[in-house]
Amino acid sequence: MGDSGKEEYKIQSFDTETQQLLKTALKDPSSVDLEKVANIIVDQSLKDSVFSKEAGRICYTIIQNGWATPVLEEYHSLFKEWEKIRHRRTDLQKAESKQVGQSIFRRSLLNRLQQEYKDREELRARSPQAWICYVTFICNIFDYLRVNNMPMMALVNPVYECLFRLAQPDSLRKEEEVDCLVLQLHRIGEQLEKMNSQPMDELFSLLRDGFLLQEGLSSLSQLLLLEIIEFRAADWKMTDAAQKYYYSEVTD
Repeated sequence: MGDSGKEEYKIQSFDTETQQLLKTALKDPSSVDLEKVANIIVDQSLKDSVFSKEAGRICYTIIQNGWATPVLEEYHSLFKEWEKIRHRRTDLQKAESKQVGQSIFRRSLLNRLQQEYKDREELRARSPQAWICYVTFICNIFDYLRVNNMPMMALVNPVYECLFRLAQPDSLRKEEEVDCLVLQLHRIGEQLEKMNSQPMDELFSLLRDGFLLQEGLSSLSQLLLLEIIEFRAADWKMTDAAQKYYYSEVTD
């Protein structure tokens, strides 16, 4: 997972009012309409390839700031000193408010992801760029959002389905989709495989067949496919020699 501790976020593409809303959501989520914030983030992620890579970190920060300590831990500390509860009702109410806000934001975010997922073929046909942005976004959310310090199980199958779509013959003939597929596998492939390894085996079987058998692949697409196949074979690691070879080839 990327560095969520940075304070700078790429929100300059929004108008001034929306930038202020997002800045407030990042600092004090309970003070804004989090359903509106979730929709703004999803809408922008579908049309801005730079923001789609940033969105997971923004969502992670909003959720963390919405509930700075684990729910059970905070409730336990509040009830542990029962005799002081009357003086700490405000703290309890704030804790409950944070939990509700976090749930609203997470639910709104997942509902929009599900909605776009259902319409993914239409999205791809209508706008290949928006499709690539969507895949980047959902993989970014999978990378950042956690439940009990684990990736969200509800996203495993949708993420796999998106990656499988990128591995189909018509997608492999498009460099932008191959590049997206490889980037996402570099980012989340290892943790996705830990969640469910069988689909990853099937996915890489498709990629090997595509690399060896499919006609019409560009030289760059062939290079990217070979690189990710070897990357996984090396236990999701890249040697210095491999990095020098592949990325000097891409640069050349």
